[in-house]
Amino acid sequence: MSTPVVFIHGLWLLESSWDRWAEFFAERGYEPVQPGWPDDPETVEEANAHPEVFAGKTVGQVADHFADVIAGLDSKPVVIGHSFGGLLAQILAGRGLSRATVALSPAPFRGVLPLPISSLRSAAPVLTNPLNRHRAVPLTFDQFRYAFANAVSLEEAKELYETYAVPAPGAPLFQAATANLNPWTEVKVDTDNPERGPLLIISGAKDHTVPWALSNAAYKQQQDNPGITEIVSVERGHALTIDSGWREVAETALAFVDRALGRSDEGMSPASN
Repeated sequence: MSTPVVFIHGLWLLESSWDRWAEFFAERGYEPVQPGWPDDPETVEEANAHPEVFAGKTVGQVADHFADVIAGLDSKPVVIGHSFGGLLAQILAGRGLSRATVALSPAPFRGVLPLPISSLRSAAPVLTNPLNRHRAVPLTFDQFRYAFANAVSLEEAKELYETYAVPAPGAPLFQAATANLNPWTEVKVDTDNPERGPLLIISGAKDHTVPWALSNAAYKQQQDNPGITEIVSVERGHALTIDSGWREVAETALAFVDRALGRSDEGMSPASN
């Protein structure tokens, strides 16, 4: 039986952002699962025509949604998530629901303390207006260029924006921004659960939205877990799952998953920076 791989997208993207990854993992014997967030539209065009469907979704609601998806699978999956999807992947792993987890440029959780200026600027289109907590917020091209596509050419940035960008719920960003002030926040990870399994964090060296300081702080929160915990840096921006360098990033994720599941001759290695 093929091992399921659940792909979780982040804000301003749809599950279709994982299509090439899903095909890549399927070709290597895995069973890709792309559930999307609750009520996600089918297409980017539909999403941009009806932004209201994204409003109001919280981290806890979405995490429970994916937990339900996993409960319906025939076997425990690998979980791969990007940005807020990377945060959700770590939450699910902390619940013991993942055989192995890859979090790419993951959004921060309670206990991750750095506040890089570039991250604040990336989140500003949402956080500068408190009313956005209950709204769906699109990005302009210039905002997308800074937050996602700063590491690619202008031409590629425009193509990525037209192909993938959709509105996003504001609530998760407000939750993340206040996580360290709220003991009851939904934006928390059980970093000590011995059932968490192996975890790889992939950081984009050119990422404005989740720079190395945030990814490394998330790694340090989890490095004492009994499961193997690794972090690597790649020369990409926040669009590392969708830009022209996606395959190299996917190969890095696949190599870790193969080792974690014993599908290669390599032993699990210690964390590498």
